[in-house]
Amino acid sequence: MSEVSVVSKELKQEIRRVIYNIEETISKSEQEGLEPFFNDTEKCPLTHSFSDGIYCREIKIPSGMVITGKIHKHEHPNYLMSGEVLVLTEDGGSEVLKGPLSMMSKGGTKRALYAITDLVWTTIHHNPTNTRDLKEIEKIVIAKDYDEYTKFVNSPKPIYLSVRRTVAVTFIERVVKWFKKLTKRTK
Repeated sequence: MSEVSVVSKELKQEIRRVIYNIEETISKSEQEGLEPFFNDTEKCPLTHSFSDGIYCREIKIPSGMVITGKIHKHEHPNYLMSGEVLVLTEDGGSEVLKGPLSMMSKGGTKRALYAITDLVWTTIHHNPTNTRDLKEIEKIVIAKDYDEYTKFVNSPKPIYLSVRRTVAVTFIERVVKWFKKLTKRTK
């Protein structure tokens, strides 16, 4: 049975500052192995897949790479398909994760990662408009900062989003079951 740790509000704020400091250091760094990058790059290629109401994003991260993620607006499933990574989040503190592993990310989550080995990380997001325009998807999925996230959380949601979300959650539940079966076969 896993132990759940309670992270105080003050510690969450400090972890948030640390994650932003890591992001700032990376963006200003000129050191070998810490070149700043955003989105799809040769070092960390992205693969985008689409299904009805669903957007899947896979990133391949080489060992030794330090990256930070974006602030996601919605709860969504994540799959560490392979590899080992040190992860820092406000809610979980720091932990080492080893794939294959499935997990749920709460809305408002922002991570800093250190790839201990080469890894493949997949996220699945709600895509209510079925767009394939990545800039439009980012407007739906990503908050540029915590102020935007707070406004999003406190704003009224159109009814079609809750209906589409129900359909998406059912699909995601099937994906999670499939992933669990797959990982049992590979062990």
